[in-house]
Parts: sequence; structure tokens; C-alpha cells
Amino acid sequence: MKKAILIVQCSDQKGIVAEVSRFLYSYNGNILEVDQHVDVEMGMFFMRAAWELDSFFLGKDEILPRFEEEVGKRFKMEIKLHFDFPRPRMAIFVSKLSHCLFDILGRHHAGQLEVDIPVVVSNHSDLKPIVEAFGIPFFIIPVSSSNKESAEALQLQLLEEHRVDFVVLARYMQILSGDFIRHFPNRIINIHHSFLPAFVGARPYHAAFERGVKIIGATAHYVTEELDAGPIIEQEVARVRHHNTIAELVQIGQDVEKVTLSKAIKYHLDRKVLAFRNKTIIFY
Repeated sequence: MKKAILIVQCSDQKGIVAEVSRFLYSYNGNILEVDQHVDVEMGMFFMRAAWELDSFFLGKDEILPRFEEEVGKRFKMEIKLHFDFPRPRMAIFVSKLSHCLFDILGRHHAGQLEVDIPVVVSNHSDLKPIVEAFGIPFFIIPVSSSNKESAEALQLQLLEEHRVDFVVLARYMQILSGDFIRHFPNRIINIHHSFLPAFVGARPYHAAFERGVKIIGATAHYVTEELDAGPIIEQEVARVRHHNTIAELVQIGQDVEKVTLSKAIKYHLDRKVLAFRNKTIIFY
């Protein structure tokens, strides 16, 4: 079964849900999922609708112009139309930590993520055996302060050659330039521990241990030019106790990180994330 996914946003007005439903019904659309949200403070309306294409009267290329003419113009909508085919192509960027990478590759191998992974890119060689064991090409592109621009040019060339749709930073310990980010607006997903900004630096769990924290967590977000401040997709937390060692804090934190990142990837793949003014609407 092939599926179409419509996402709209506009100022809140009466009759939007009725008109979208009428449009889909009039062309024999069998609605599979529908969710909407009204932000009362901003006066904004957001909606996601998914329906079967097999019996739909309009062809793939006819849907968007016909919807804009019959519904979109009336409500002055911003419209995005997606399909669940062909499968998206995701690149993974990693450094030396393996927990998020293992989790993604394992879920992908088990069929839990409907995505193709044509390439994994790293600035180190440490994780090459893991990636190649899954039959995925692994590319090493060293990055330093002296070659950052040329390294990113090689990365972008690689992503273009492999027709990559979006990028996941699975504990990739490099800051991307604004130029790189502009090639993939709201299509780069990052994961970091949720101690930020309280415990910055290379040893956040050690600092948290010294402060006696009671919860630790992780945040998955889209990457913007403002470091670790992009629209948040998913967050998770776990409670810790005074008897937990630093090693246990690290383990708990990594467990939360990999689950949070995989959830964010799944939401992105299912077209359930709408980024708006540095926030996100998540259609569950």
C-alpha cells in the first residue's frame, strides 16, 4: 500500500479540517491518519493527514496543484506533500563513540527504520569494522581546524553522489559550518546529553557526578547555526541515585541517548515533525 502525507500550516480559521477532508473524500481518498493542532497564542493551525494512494483518483503529480487550487489558496496555506516511496536515504556521521551507531544499524537491520543507509562518514577509523559488518560503505574524512572547509566540501560531494536526503549525527564530535547546514535545512538530526548548558565540555558526566544530579537525559534536535539550539524533536530522561558511579552514569546516559535519537529518526521518517519558529510540532 502506497501512502501520501499532507502537512499544512496557516492562520487558524473555521472550516479547515472540513475542507481538507472534503478534498480527500472527493477524490476517493481513504484517510489513514489525521492530526491537527492549534497554537492559540500565535493563532496558527497545523495539520497532518495521510491517506492511501492505490484507489486515489489523482496521480502523484496532480495532487499538490489541485489541492492548492481547491483548498490551499482559500486559507493561504503553506503546504508540504510527501510520499512513503521511494525510501529516504540517510547518511550517518560518527566519530569514536559507537552506542548510537550500533542502535541505528541494529534497528535498520531488524526492519524497524524504513530508510536506506548508503554511506557512513567519520573523521576517525575506529568504527569502520562495525559499519562494514553491516555491508554499508564507510568513508574516513579527517577534520581539523586547518582543513575544515575542504573536508566539508568532500563530505557534501559524497552526500550528493549518494543522493542523501538527510543526515544523522550519531555522536559526531565536530561542529558543522553554516554553509554545510544550509545544504540540509531541518534535515540534520543531532543528539546530545541534556546536561547542556549546565555541564558543558568533554566530561559532562564527571561534572554531573560531582554535583550529585538526580536525573540525566538526552535531546535530539535539528541542527542550526546556533550550537545545540535547533528545534527539539525528542527528549528522554532517566533517574539516577547517589550510589551510581560515573561509569554507571555514562551507561545510563548512553542508553537514553540512543533511544532518543532513534525515536527522532523515526518521527522524521514518518513525516511527523513540523519545524516552526525554532520549535517543532510532533504529530503522534
